[in-house]
Amino acid sequence: MQDPLNILKKYWGHGSFRPLQEAIIQSVISGTDVFVLLPTGAGKSVCYQVPALAMEGICIVITPLIALMKDQVDQLKRMGIKAAAIYTGMTKREIDITLDNCIYGDYKLLYVSPERLKTDIFIERIKKMQVNLLAVDEAHCISQWGYDFRPAYLEISKFREDIIPGTHIVALTATATHKVSNDIIKQLKLKPPEIFKGSFMREKLSYTIRKTENKDTKLREILNRVPGSAIVYTQTRKSAREISDMLLHYSISADYYHAGLDHLIRSGKQDAWKNNKLRVIVATNAFGMGIDKSDVRLVIHYDIPESLEAYYQEAGRCGRDGNKAYAVILIQEADYKRIQSLFERSFPSANYLKHIYQALANYYKMAIGSNMLISHDFDIHDFTSNFDFQTSEVYFALKKLAEEGLISFTESFYHPSKITFILSHDNLYEFQIAHAHFDPIIKALLRVYGGELFNNFIAIFEQRIAKLIKTPVSKVINLLDQLDELNIITYDRIKDKPQIAFLTPRLDANTLPLQLREMENRKKAKQEKLNAMIHYTRQNDVCRSRILLEYFGEIAKGDCGICDICVRRKKGKKQQDTERIREILVYELTKSPKMPDDIIKNYSESEKEIFESTIHIMLDNGELLYDDVGRLSIKT
Repeated sequence: MQDPLNILKKYWGHGSFRPLQEAIIQSVISGTDVFVLLPTGAGKSVCYQVPALAMEGICIVITPLIALMKDQVDQLKRMGIKAAAIYTGMTKREIDITLDNCIYGDYKLLYVSPERLKTDIFIERIKKMQVNLLAVDEAHCISQWGYDFRPAYLEISKFREDIIPGTHIVALTATATHKVSNDIIKQLKLKPPEIFKGSFMREKLSYTIRKTENKDTKLREILNRVPGSAIVYTQTRKSAREISDMLLHYSISADYYHAGLDHLIRSGKQDAWKNNKLRVIVATNAFGMGIDKSDVRLVIHYDIPESLEAYYQEAGRCGRDGNKAYAVILIQEADYKRIQSLFERSFPSANYLKHIYQALANYYKMAIGSNMLISHDFDIHDFTSNFDFQTSEVYFALKKLAEEGLISFTESFYHPSKITFILSHDNLYEFQIAHAHFDPIIKALLRVYGGELFNNFIAIFEQRIAKLIKTPVSKVINLLDQLDELNIITYDRIKDKPQIAFLTPRLDANTLPLQLREMENRKKAKQEKLNAMIHYTRQNDVCRSRILLEYFGEIAKGDCGICDICVRRKKGKKQQDTERIREILVYELTKSPKMPDDIIKNYSESEKEIFESTIHIMLDNGELLYDDVGRLSIKT
């Protein structure tokens, strides 16, 4: 077994682990189940990636976020680590090759969504792998008391028992209350786990609520007062664009971001912000996952978040470099009625869910019993206009159908064009001789992407090939389609639209197995979370860091001293102290002129500082004066 610190140095270039990482890694390697609760930015992924490299075999990583798993795999590949991912939107052939590579190709990490665990092909292939670890990321998704419940997570413990018995689990999350943490351990059947919890305290992060009649004015005021990179979160795509336009009008460098934008546009905006070519990104909650930008100084919520978990995670994207940073929520009184109304709309009736499910089946012309896990492009505007639905109501229904484990709905999706050669080297050469008009494109593919094309699906860019062989992109696509039809290659065209997949064979909508009692329980749980969020914004007496820490089950050692509540309290105390010292000075100097040292000599050092500053203020105001020998007296 390789030494974890040597692995960290070799691949990550760090000479030491962050707090708790080394202890967690040693515990994972020792063969026990482990539960890890580390806040955003604390380096959770290293806690399973390093053990995966240290031990023989492959680590299976379960995560619900396609974009995040793809980012992780790309990053690992750049570091020279063999990693792969399987997710909705891949072709059967691509999945087949990926699984074979994980069996025979010395791969170290395989990322999958929880829904994948139930498929026959995955179950059969996983039995042939030497699985060294099962890492459950975003583990709060297993709990209906959590803020992002995914029913497929409930199958993980059975998958371990039936398919890979003896494999230990490391479960990781950034945000879980005490109740959710216990539920994770229970539902995953961790036996019995070592538990590691990092502190939720962010000592240099100032949490603030700003109540205002004009959010735009207050937003500009804050951005003009606090320099540096900033994120502004808002609830809707429309408001993201409008706020960005407003900031630009006032010469504040800004752009907007949401899941409905084309992948290349999203990437361009994200890169411009990460590289400080753009100061402010105004975004929906689609922005931020997997982005490690340490010098963000401000996160401003234009609207009230849906839970303290979501807020803590989003606010925690600022100040990761350890310097002072600010997390601000802008509030108007009307926001409370608006967010409760939005909450009620986000729980459509059972009949409406059945109606939308049937409409999806009709839209994709799916017969009962067909099409499990086949991914479809989804255009919500085309769908709603076809069936005369309201877009927002459809959106909430899709979210609930996904929560019920009936469909997956991926708003932000990008899958580049990929190909692999079906023929061997020799047979391909014979084909090129017999079909000379395909020779230039085949040579170009081999020149750019190499021999890996015979073993893997490789992402390609048609524009690059077109430029190389001096042919229009449309003709390159046509040639690739022809090669695919001739079974020379498998060509999987680019996908960059939202994706819908049925997670079970298509069911009869009239008998859709909706868990109505559990749905009602989850609604109550989410209402409690919203109430906690509202309480946080309304209260004006308790340190905000203290509230957050206690919500996540951590005992606060004291007030933070830098949130708006603590700062206001300090200012109030300072004003009271100044008034008290002023009264003492007036009383003493009314009796007779005195040397300053004679007045303050019997007071503490902190009080002496207040005396000195108060004397200066009173001198500047003309209330006091010095005589010829340096004594203070009241000016008459």
